[in-house]
Amino acid sequence: MRKVEVLRGAPDGQGMKVMEHTGRHGDTTHDHGGHGDPAGHEARHGTHTAHTAHGTHGPRAGASWSMAVKATLHCLTGCAVGEILGMVVGTALGWSNLPTMVLAIALAFLFGYSFTLFAVVRAGLDLKSAIKVALAADTVSIAVMEAVDNGIVALTPGAMDAHLSDGLFWSALLGGFAVAFLITTPVNKWMIGRGRGHAVVHAHH
Repeated sequence: MRKVEVLRGAPDGQGMKVMEHTGRHGDTTHDHGGHGDPAGHEARHGTHTAHTAHGTHGPRAGASWSMAVKATLHCLTGCAVGEILGMVVGTALGWSNLPTMVLAIALAFLFGYSFTLFAVVRAGLDLKSAIKVALAADTVSIAVMEAVDNGIVALTPGAMDAHLSDGLFWSALLGGFAVAFLITTPVNKWMIGRGRGHAVVHAHH
């Protein structure tokens, strides 16, 4: 930029003097940290974005209790249906305690798996993949529930010899399911929080 300055007391003809100021305000080639270079800016922006995204790959957030309760209720429903059906069939056929209990446990696993199987098949998964998902999702949960429930029934005096019409049978069975629910729920919470158990099912919903 140019500025005209009057020099007082200067000789005639020299009263006006043009002074050129070359201040830095005229220089527009300042650097904004590489913003002048689109490629460099994009590279830095991409690196920053990648770093930010990388920060989201931290440890998996723990599963909520409500999620664990839903997963446990899902298993409990299948186990209860299968186990009660096994008890009814074994009693109707006049079987002893051991084969009746084996049938009840087998049907508990079958119905427990079936509930998950139907859900993921309905979601669009093929049968072979659905079976793998059901096995991965429910095996531990059903096993824990059946171990606790049948253990309580076996340890309850007279429960194994009680008939279906006896209150002792039903109180022992339902009490066993209640305790099994309380024990299995934190197990499911732990597994879901680590991407196992019913977390496998949630991925297909």
